[in-house]
Order: sequence, then C-alpha cells, then structure tokens
Amino acid sequence: MWPATVTEAELGTQILDVPAVGEVVATGDPSLPHRLLDGAGAEIGPVSEFLRELVAGDCAPSTCRSYAFDLLRWFRLLEALGVGWERAGRGEVREMVVWLRCTPNPQRRRSRPGAPAPGSVNERTGKPHLAEGYAPATINHALSVVAGFYDFHLGEGRGPVVNPVPAPSRRGARVYAHHSPLEPFRGHHRAPYRQKQRQAPPRSIPDDLFDELFGALGCDRDRAIVSFYVSSGARPSELLAMCGQHVHWGQNVISVVSKGSRLLEQIPASPDAFVYLALYLAEGPLAGPAEPLWWTRRGPRRVLNYMAMRAVLDRANAELGTNLSLHDLRHTCAARLVADPAMSLTDVQAVLRHRHLSSTEIYTRARLADIV
Repeated sequence: MWPATVTEAELGTQILDVPAVGEVVATGDPSLPHRLLDGAGAEIGPVSEFLRELVAGDCAPSTCRSYAFDLLRWFRLLEALGVGWERAGRGEVREMVVWLRCTPNPQRRRSRPGAPAPGSVNERTGKPHLAEGYAPATINHALSVVAGFYDFHLGEGRGPVVNPVPAPSRRGARVYAHHSPLEPFRGHHRAPYRQKQRQAPPRSIPDDLFDELFGALGCDRDRAIVSFYVSSGARPSELLAMCGQHVHWGQNVISVVSKGSRLLEQIPASPDAFVYLALYLAEGPLAGPAEPLWWTRRGPRRVLNYMAMRAVLDRANAELGTNLSLHDLRHTCAARLVADPAMSLTDVQAVLRHRHLSSTEIYTRARLADIV
C-alpha cells in the first residue's frame, strides 16, 4: 500500500526517504530489451510502452537501459509521495530534483578503509574524486527522460494534461530549434530545475605519469589494451567489444563498432600495441574470427567486460596513488594527436570519429603539464 500523499506545501520542507523498491530487468527481447518492475514484481506498463517507442526509433539497447533506470528513480519517488504517475505535477518534479541534489548516489558508496574523501582533489593528477551525490548531468538527463516519457503519453492521450517537467521556453519550443548555422549561438536562460554543467577540460595524462601507469600493469593483455587505448583513441566499450576478425595484422589498423553510429569503422593503432597483442595471444587459445578478443585471466574463462577492466585500472591507481580512468586514455590520445605537427585537426577528427569539428577543438587547449 502506498503511503499517504505528501501535500505540495510539504514538498519544500523535507528530504524524502525514497525506498529502493522495483528494479530494471533485462529481457533478451530485442523489441523490449529492458522492463521496469514495481515493488511487487509486476511490470509497469506505461514505461514498457515508452521503451518500446524508443526501440522503434532506433535507440540502442544501452539507451533504453539508461532511460529505464531514470524512470525507476522517478517511480520510486512517486511511490514515496503517494502520487500516481498520471497525476504528477511540477511539484513532484521539483521534489525529484531536490532529492537527487541532496541524497548520496549509491553507485558512489565507498567502503574501502582510507578511501579519499568524496570531491577531494588527487595530488598527482589534479583531478577531483567523484562527489558523493548525483552529478548535474545526471539530474538534467533524468529531467529529459521524464519529460520525454510524459510527451509520449500526452501524444497518446494519457497522463496529466500538462507535462510536469517545465518546458525550456515559455512557448514550449526547443531552444535553437530554428537557429541559422551562419549566425553565432546566443546565451539563453536555463530551463527551470536544469542544473549548471561545468565543461571540464580534457583529462589527458602527462607522459611521465603514463609511463608509470604502463609500468604498473601486470600482464601483456593489460599492456595491449592500454596501448590500443592510447594510440587509437577508442572508447572503453568499443575496444572491449572487439573480436578476432577486427584485428588487421600488418596494417596497423583495428575495427571497432562506434558508440554513436553503431557502424564498424577502422582506426589506426601503434605497432607496439600489436606486439603486446601478439604476446597476449601467445599465452592462451587464439580467438576465432567471431570470438571476443579479450578474456579474463583468473577463474573460469569469461569475456573481459568494462567492470573487470576498470578493476585492472583501479589496482594500478592504488599502487600509484592516482585516480585515472579509462576514458582519460582517449583524452591522452587526442592531446598527443593534436600536438603532432603532422596531423591536421580534421585528421584528429577522423581518428576520434567526432561528428562535429567543434568536439575536436576542445583538445587544442594547452595542457598544464606543457605550460609549467
């Protein structure tokens, strides 16, 4: 049974204790990769209809999963407030934002003794550790997902009469919807409840620190992966999804499925990476053309996933006293390519597979290590 409804006057006077009820489950069905279940284990039909709409719009399964988890938080909040999804209003959205701003993120819970304080800055890298709560980008993403969920049901004649998430403009139109590419962008007010997002500079790794990181790796598999990361600029998930047929020996080229376009594209890599790859493959059974390239080394033979590779980097971080991430290696590759006088900015854009040149231009900023 749901608790008594919290009145709008009470929303601004307390931080709710939202119970962790419900879950997102994978289905294995390509028409609905994930479902949202309530606390009783029953499927929440309105969410499934919305996720099926995303699938029809050619959204990736990972996108559907991300949207499902955002809606899980939303439905948990509604249950704590005792409000049905079809009766939600602006007050509930405001409470969601306040709750996300003030509550700790369970994914960032630290249990290791002596772990750095949340938000503190690492002395060696200059990077702040993750804060305890939800990031502004996470809150803004949640607002976008909830707004899209209600836009869909409004189009179907269901739910509240007005979308509970405030529109970005008074007329309800998307900002820059009719912007001319020949004119510069003008500043505009943030939509209600949208959080300020700081554009962080690229997190490239200085050469001497990268050498220490490489020396802390304990096997040829890890050296091969890191060498490919820092020379090809592949995203973490792209490189870990490689199969045997994606390695083009003698051409210094590998093939990866790009995260955005989901197309199989070729990118260059360093000869050293192929040397370490050959040493790694010589240690065990060769991967077939359609078999995954990267496998775990301990226990039952399993495909190396993102969490396992992050654990490899965490062990190196613990040894070096750093807080480097896998994506820092992509930033490092970009910074090195931009600093190469033989590479034009469009060449770097092609290697990184950026859709817009403006995404590549952020790497033209001078690195602090090069200035000091």
